[in-house]
Amino acid sequence: MSHTQAYFAAVARTVSELDLASVDRLASELVALRGRNGRLFLLGVGGSAGNCSHAVNDFRKLCGIEAYAPVDNVSELTARTNDEGWSTVFSAWLKVSRLNAKDAILILSVGGGSEERNVSTNLVEAIKLAKSCGAKTFAIIGRPDGYAAQKGDAVVVVPKTEEHLITPISEAFQGVVWHCLVSHPDLQMNATKW
Repeated sequence: MSHTQAYFAAVARTVSELDLASVDRLASELVALRGRNGRLFLLGVGGSAGNCSHAVNDFRKLCGIEAYAPVDNVSELTARTNDEGWSTVFSAWLKVSRLNAKDAILILSVGGGSEERNVSTNLVEAIKLAKSCGAKTFAIIGRPDGYAAQKGDAVVVVPKTEEHLITPISEAFQGVVWHCLVSHPDLQMNATKW
């Protein structure tokens, strides 16, 4: 089997094994967030950071949810990284934004952060802050054992079908899931052009 055949076979297995009820739970939580005039802060690093920027546009434009991604302000992101350290870059940003109990964070990540492995600790610190102020934690992630999976209020775990493809499939399915959400009839307020 070629790489292309194996990759798309893994994608097909991922689709068939995705917990659709978890996607519906996240949709319901987002409807409630909008209903209470809460804000949605999307957090991710690497490829997931790029997905955050795209998803912010869709949640704002299509669903009427006030949404932001700290990674969109590269000057503040890099200044905070330089001056205060990488692990607090998101939590410090959220403190200035006055994250509160009406709001939610949405983690887009492969692993969801891990203190033990010292991976994506900025996500861990953001989740801790959200919990401390009563904000909800949502996630679309690729591993069931990370910090976001353990602490999240509504979590979609992209099924792992092939260990060596966990990053590309997890990041691709972040887009599949959020596009399902922004086109969901309970969430979508404005139609797409095409």
